[in-house]
Amino acid sequence: MTPPSWHSHEAFRLRTLVLIAAIVTGINLCYLLAEPFLPALTWAIALSVLFTPFQKWLESKLSHPGLSAMIAVVVIAFIVVVPVVFVGQNLVGQAAQGAQLIETKVASGEWRRAIDAQPRLAPVAEKIERELDLPGMVKSLATWFSTKAGAFVSGSMIQVVSFGLIFYLLFFFLRDRRGVLASLHHLSPLSREETETLFLRVRDTIRATVYGTLVVSLIQGLLGGLMFWWLGLPAPLLWGMVMAILSVVPMLGAFVVWTPAALFLALEGSWGKALILILWGMLVVGTVDNLLRPVLVANLLKLHTVLAFISVVGGLMLFGPAGLILGPVVLTITTVLLETWRSRSDDKLGIQ
Repeated sequence: MTPPSWHSHEAFRLRTLVLIAAIVTGINLCYLLAEPFLPALTWAIALSVLFTPFQKWLESKLSHPGLSAMIAVVVIAFIVVVPVVFVGQNLVGQAAQGAQLIETKVASGEWRRAIDAQPRLAPVAEKIERELDLPGMVKSLATWFSTKAGAFVSGSMIQVVSFGLIFYLLFFFLRDRRGVLASLHHLSPLSREETETLFLRVRDTIRATVYGTLVVSLIQGLLGGLMFWWLGLPAPLLWGMVMAILSVVPMLGAFVVWTPAALFLALEGSWGKALILILWGMLVVGTVDNLLRPVLVANLLKLHTVLAFISVVGGLMLFGPAGLILGPVVLTITTVLLETWRSRSDDKLGIQ
């Protein structure tokens, strides 16, 4: 058999390079097209992964994927939208009221009288007054919250559209999930087994991130907010949400909020309430993570603690709220691809 000529070999290489360049360009353009919809796509995919078992159960009862997907979307929307609407309607208002309350206490000098009652803290108050314009800072904070409240209301329609897009995409991801997975299998350069491993790891990462991060953090924020409400502290919903957000970030947590609140109660002379808040924060809120995370996550998230921290925080910085899901997923995909490459290399070299 006559070997291929040098020119035909070079022509094949050139066509291959052109094809690769076209594919890379096309992928980049597709990303630019999808970038405005990235948050909606991310949360729609995450919800579809979480609720696929529910969709399968509905399909087994109704034998109609479209109707099952529609019912699933309605149920999911009720589960997600009702709490979000309730929190959204009250959160900004509580923030503005809380800032105004603090402004009133600072302007009236009530905070200074509370500290003067503690001789050891009086020098701290004097230093704060010398170094900072505390009343001016608090007034600016109250103005900022009021402005943000108005902006939040004016932007509510945008949020409604965003939520609508999430559930619109979710319907198709649930109804057509088998076709989507088949297409991805067909387009994947990996073998069927390797692609299936990649899909399973991504699914486990999404579940671990949502259950082990979002759910646990929301429970911590809920418990902290309930105690703030029971003790009569201002803006319990706001501070509960802040505690939930801080609980997402490793090395921080709800204690960043309830510790100063306990100090505030102690300065007012409410030592009993301060002690209750400290005990509740340490024994209940602080242990929720250790108790629930292993139960909810188990061994789903196969990432080292440091890598998980980088993926979550880096994802939030790079992609915004969607980065909470995208960060760990991107790291998981990269890890699986590197493991696949190493496995193929070891097989080629005969390494056991």
